[in-house]
Amino acid sequence: FIKRCDSRAKLENSCREVDGAAAANGSTAPPVICNARHYHSGFLPSSFLPVGLEGGRVPATMLQCIFIMSDSGEVILEKQLTGHRVDRSICSWFWDYAMAQGGQTSKLLPVIASPTHYLFQIAREGIIFMACTQVEMPPLMGTEFLCRVADIISEYLGGLNEDLIKDNFVIVYELLDEMMDNGFPLTTEPNILREMISPPNIVSKMLSVVTGKSSNVSSTLPNATQSCVPWRTNDTKRASNEVYVDLLEEMDAIVSSDGNLVKCEIYGEIQVNSNLSGFPDLTLSFANPTILNDVRFHPCVRFRPWESHQILSFVPPNGQFKLMSYRVKKLKSTPIYVKPQLTSDAGICRITLLVGIRNDPGKPIDMITIEFQLPPYVTSADLSSNHGTVSILADKTCSWSIGRLPKDKAPSLTGNLILGEGVDSLHVCPVFQAKFKIMGVALSGLRIDRLDVKNMPTNPYKGFRALTRAGEYEIRS
Repeated sequence: FIKRCDSRAKLENSCREVDGAAAANGSTAPPVICNARHYHSGFLPSSFLPVGLEGGRVPATMLQCIFIMSDSGEVILEKQLTGHRVDRSICSWFWDYAMAQGGQTSKLLPVIASPTHYLFQIAREGIIFMACTQVEMPPLMGTEFLCRVADIISEYLGGLNEDLIKDNFVIVYELLDEMMDNGFPLTTEPNILREMISPPNIVSKMLSVVTGKSSNVSSTLPNATQSCVPWRTNDTKRASNEVYVDLLEEMDAIVSSDGNLVKCEIYGEIQVNSNLSGFPDLTLSFANPTILNDVRFHPCVRFRPWESHQILSFVPPNGQFKLMSYRVKKLKSTPIYVKPQLTSDAGICRITLLVGIRNDPGKPIDMITIEFQLPPYVTSADLSSNHGTVSILADKTCSWSIGRLPKDKAPSLTGNLILGEGVDSLHVCPVFQAKFKIMGVALSGLRIDRLDVKNMPTNPYKGFRALTRAGEYEIRS
């Protein structure tokens, strides 16, 4: 049977009732908590289960454990999801595997087969999220769940780094407890989680010190569970009604050593910040939707209007959320050029690097930075530039921070790389990484046509903006 529980005390009583009923029926199978606070299910009739589940029992668990690690391999947090405990030695195996592959965890495959487990991993801002399982399962489910975990933790904590996670360990643990139940994803909608678990703030920390209560979990069901859509409550009220749409794009490009564009594409996201009362219905249309590929939508988007007319029709969640993501492929040009020249002679490598505008986007190009890794046999470097600052980090990464391109001259970097004894020339030429940011421009060419808001007594304020930054922008020498 399924019994609804409005508080933890009622849930505990419900657990005892289920245990007693199972014992009375001669069943030795323990009940399964389908939601840490809302529902408690034991032996379910087959009519309650999806097609393919036989006997009315919950199938074998999927994810068994989640580890959150730092970029040095330290385990920051461990969450066991089932009764089958996963030993931390799997993290040591993963780290040894990552070091054998070059040490860059962001370059590893998202799914790795170890001798004992299947590992799902993603890297975000120096933090590694890893999940383990011993059963066959859809790989995209594991990676997508980890992406949801990373996004929600980053949103709750206002960033993502080792210190933030350690300082808010209880919050992160409570989030994982609500997002996953017995190895299966459960509640991953941020708006519902905010009602269930209060985000950390100074007031809550002071109250926890005074009262001695460290739990931020609500004792009642979130209002969204009573709504016809799980991502929005029925009684939302705002003093001012407004909706903002952000077009965020990243350019991934590969430029060959002879200056030819090998690959250039855009990964984009449409972020919406909705502060609307009631139950609004929005329709977003584009001027040129045919350029979009590999689109992915938030669950609130109705799929049929997109299939027939390429418009986005949806009831938005409260607050900020990612409405959709997309790719625009086979672009023909980039906003800047980077021209490296390297010549070696008698153990000295002469380097010259030029940067300039290739295709003017119509808006200033800001925060331009060029980075490259010095080869291990380079013992020292003497580099200077006519604009910006040049620094060499401890890991032999050279970073040239240009900022905004000047109008009176083309920025250039020159200098010498001193090679080690017995090395006359560079065996492997470095690969240059470019970073930049352009406000007010979507380099993909995507244009928003209009945004219509229905079921609102007054016309809300609508705001639009665009931002393009460099993603994996690589120049080979």
